[in-house]
Amino acid sequence: MKFKNHILTAAITLSAATIIASILVSGTSGAPASQSSLPAGESTDYAHATVINPDVPETVSLCGKEISLDRTDMYERFDRELSSVIYTHGNTLLTIKRANKYFPVMAPILKEHGVPEDVLYLACVESYLSPRAYSPAKAAGIWQFIPSTAKEYGLEVSDEVDERYNLEKVTRAACRYLKNAHRKYGNWESVMASYNCGTGRISRELEKQSRDSSFDLYLNEETSRYVFRIMAMKQVMENPSAYGFNLRADQLYMPVDCEAVEVSGPVSDWAEWAAEHGISYAQLREENPWIRAKSLTNKAGRTYKVLVPKAESLSRKRQQQRVYNQAWIQQ
Repeated sequence: MKFKNHILTAAITLSAATIIASILVSGTSGAPASQSSLPAGESTDYAHATVINPDVPETVSLCGKEISLDRTDMYERFDRELSSVIYTHGNTLLTIKRANKYFPVMAPILKEHGVPEDVLYLACVESYLSPRAYSPAKAAGIWQFIPSTAKEYGLEVSDEVDERYNLEKVTRAACRYLKNAHRKYGNWESVMASYNCGTGRISRELEKQSRDSSFDLYLNEETSRYVFRIMAMKQVMENPSAYGFNLRADQLYMPVDCEAVEVSGPVSDWAEWAAEHGISYAQLREENPWIRAKSLTNKAGRTYKVLVPKAESLSRKRQQQRVYNQAWIQQ
C-alpha cells in the first residue's frame, strides 16, 4: 500500500489566552510558523493552525480483500473517518503507543484462531486499546464485551472476577465470536459490522435489502461508520509518520515481562498477596485488571493465572525495549 506524506497540525488550547502551536512534519523542525513566513500583505490579526485534508487512496486493503473507494459514498465515508482518526490526535497517539504493548499478546492469538491480523484495528476502534475501557452500555475491556456476550463465550463476570479485562482470555473469546460470524456471512466487513450492532441485525438487513455485504446496506449512522473507521485506523497505524504522528521507540509503551502464578484457592487479601510477591496492590491490579475486588472467595475452586511483573519491567531504564512495528517510529 502506498502512502503520501501529509502535514499534521495541532491547535492546543493552553489557557484562556489560547496559544496555537502549528507542527510541521514535512522535514522541518516543528517550530511554530513566524509572522515572517506569511505571504506579504496577509493579515496577522488572527491565529489559526493550518488544517490539511488527508489524501484518500483509490483502494484500501482489509483482511486480505482489496476495497475500491471509487464509489462516491465509499469515498466520503472513508474520508470522514480518516479525517477523524488523524485529527483526534490524543486518542490516536495513545492507541499507537498502547499497540506496542498489547499487539504482541493479541496478534498470536488471532493467528492461532485463523482470524486476520487486521481485526486488531477493530479493537483499536472499540477501546483505543485502553485496558480499563467501560461504556455506558456496560461493555468492558479492550474488546468491549457486554456481560451477556462474555458469559455466552465462556468468560466469568462477577463482582470479584471479570474476565472481559483478561486480555488473553477475552481475545480468544473475540476470535470465537468473529469466526462464528464469518461462517455466517463469508466476508469480514459484515463480520465487523455485526460486532457493532449484533449478528441478528446484520442478518436481517442483508436479507431485507437483498445484499451480501454490509458495505451495501443502509444502517444506522454508528454502524455505517464503524467498518470505515476500522479501515481508517489501519491506514494511519500502518504508517503513522505519513499522517504526522512521529514517535521514538522509547515513547512507545513496552510489553511487561511477568511471571504467571496460579491461584486455585481463595485469597483473603490481594494487597497482602501482592506484597508477598514483591509488588504493590496497584501493580497487581495494573497487570491483572480482571481482579475486581480486594479478595477472592473462589468457591468454585477455579484456577486463575495471576501475572506478577518482573522488577526490570517496572523500570523504564531497565525494561527491554521492543518495537512491534518499525513503521511506528522515526527511522
